[in-house]
Amino acid sequence: MSQSKPFKPAIGLKSGHFQTLFPAFFRKQPRPEIEIELFELPDGDFVECFWHIKPSVETKKPIVLLFHGLEGSYESPYIQGMMHALASGGFSSVLMHFRGCSGKNNRLPRSYHSGETGDAKVWIESIVTRYPNHPLYAVGYSLGGNMLLKLLGEWGDASPLRAAVSVSAPLQLEVCANRMNRGISLIYQRHLMKNLKQSLLNKYLDHPMQIEIGIDEEQVKKLKSFWEFDNAYTAPIHGFSSAAEYYDKSSAKQFLKVIKTETLIIHALDDPFMTSEILPAKDEISKNVHLELYPNGGHVGFVSGSILKPKYWLEERILNYFVKT
Repeated sequence: MSQSKPFKPAIGLKSGHFQTLFPAFFRKQPRPEIEIELFELPDGDFVECFWHIKPSVETKKPIVLLFHGLEGSYESPYIQGMMHALASGGFSSVLMHFRGCSGKNNRLPRSYHSGETGDAKVWIESIVTRYPNHPLYAVGYSLGGNMLLKLLGEWGDASPLRAAVSVSAPLQLEVCANRMNRGISLIYQRHLMKNLKQSLLNKYLDHPMQIEIGIDEEQVKKLKSFWEFDNAYTAPIHGFSSAAEYYDKSSAKQFLKVIKTETLIIHALDDPFMTSEILPAKDEISKNVHLELYPNGGHVGFVSGSILKPKYWLEERILNYFVKT
């Protein structure tokens, strides 16, 4: 396997916005064949896990656990692309959808959030039990990247993962919520908020949500920012006093210095979802964490090559990293 070259944006796609949007709108690829596992959670809810090339227990085939971003899923181009790349390198892969993200509504009034590590922890522990001889790796994107880093910090020496990669993680959630609420980033916020509000409105059909969180459907429809949504729903339904407390306790930046797993963080300085304020100082990360910063790349973009022949550099970089660790 050749060494990955440092990222250089595709000609014509240098802008962080172009890097962010191009894969979402223009990437065409065959859908990986999947096997769906419904994983039951301790509180009576479930998550759906999509396996690509599910290994037999008898082999020692390495497994890469994938965690998508906010409102992402198996349909996200970066997930399908990573599955293909991992398969080419001899890895099995499996995506754990966060609650309600696989296309099926979850059973409880609660949902998922950037710091919710409990579901991933119990699921990964089940993988360890079922596949005791298989090396385990993990990749988290955006929200999933923040969650993964927080989990690695909580685990410390107890982590069962050989190595992990976090891409475009919102390491300080308050900073990111503020960034998304101004300038051109408002467009991204508006798109994501539309999906979040619809998911919440769907819950009113199955649960007494007005009793649960104290607002009715018309008030949900008027929510415009992540701050408003997280104050109205994410914080109270998950046991936080406010969005500010949720952001403070769920941000992964504070956990980086206690990570014991070999971990690669990939981040672009032109990411339109956040500012450089989220980046950790040298004394805020452990010796096991390697931070790769690039001037360009956008948010989960990192498209190299050219517009006519784009190359998705992230997949090559991540695959090489796992092969070498």
